[in-house]
Amino acid sequence: MNYYGAKEIADSFRTVRNNTIQIAGEIPGEKYDFRAAPDTRTVAQLLLHIANIPRFALLVHRDQKLKSLEGFDFGAVIKTAAEAEQQTGTRAEILLKLRESADEFASFVETLDDDYLGEVLTMPPGGTPATRTRFDMLIAVKEHEMHHRGQLMLIERMLGIVPHLTRRQQERVAAMQKARQG
Repeated sequence: MNYYGAKEIADSFRTVRNNTIQIAGEIPGEKYDFRAAPDTRTVAQLLLHIANIPRFALLVHRDQKLKSLEGFDFGAVIKTAAEAEQQTGTRAEILLKLRESADEFASFVETLDDDYLGEVLTMPPGGTPATRTRFDMLIAVKEHEMHHRGQLMLIERMLGIVPHLTRRQQERVAAMQKARQG
């Protein structure tokens, strides 16, 4: 019996993406060109990168249903993603891209069965590990986004914004303290 399958992957991805979208909405549009340090992405570029994270997984697992990544042209995928990050657009357009890519990815994932999630793909020569399951690769989409969401939360702090997850925690602590005192 599996306790974590396609529905749980899709649900947890939606939760992560909704938190990312909330952060994107809290950062003022005029700050979307903010860059935390030289040679890093702007806020807009980082959000577009996040919106595009599922593209690789959809290509491998939905569009081409690959069994091996030997000979896969990673360079072409990276080039396409990098080009997409340069076409920033407005805050509203970026928020829409975040929502649309989340819907596309989560809707695909929730249709998968355990047998498909358990399929093993061969990585390119020298890859570590040498094989990965589709389950592992699909979970990695959420993990990759969470990595970048942490960067966004630090950027919020640099811009003088207390991240919403921190505010929620502060509110819970304040409510517990008030309840103890009352």
